[in-house]
Amino acid sequence: MTPSTADHAQMSVEEFEQLARTAPETVTLEFIRGRPEVKPVPDGDHGTIFMWLLRQCMQQRADLDLHPEQGLAVEAYPQGRARPDGTLAPRRHFAGKGEWAPADGVLMTVEVTSYDYDTDRRDRTEKRDGHAAADIPVYLLIDRDNDTLVVHSEPEKGRYRQQTTYGYGDTVALPAPVDVTLDTEELKDYAR
Repeated sequence: MTPSTADHAQMSVEEFEQLARTAPETVTLEFIRGRPEVKPVPDGDHGTIFMWLLRQCMQQRADLDLHPEQGLAVEAYPQGRARPDGTLAPRRHFAGKGEWAPADGVLMTVEVTSYDYDTDRRDRTEKRDGHAAADIPVYLLIDRDNDTLVVHSEPEKGRYRQQTTYGYGDTVALPAPVDVTLDTEELKDYAR
């Protein structure tokens, strides 16, 4: 039986970080479950959805910043490195923390799905589980394939205990410690 990459990393975290430092600016790399992965380039709707979320978070919680693609150290083993589409944390939280900041103090991570072959594995499973393992209180998945927002919360033992799915147009109350209510009516404009 061949061991999976979940059991054995393809490279060390140090080797990955060196690779990420030397990659061209046009390539964004992540290290998920022991594998280096190329993060897809976002399309216009993807970016617009992120800006919609940024505006709502800033209007309701001026004490927080929503950082685009902040590098985070996630997962217990193998150690992972992720660049969520958004990372919500207290203002100035990442000052002085470098390219791959610890996940401590992060309130929420956000992924907006891309239209590519491995979105299911990457955004719906591996990143969700990595962020739960890092005890990030809320993982918000804006799933453009299904026109839904999936709110994962209450991380425990590497899994989120709660998962609630909302359709575009619903009012979405993000749980504590985020405490932001999203009016998702605008997302209907970006449905395919």
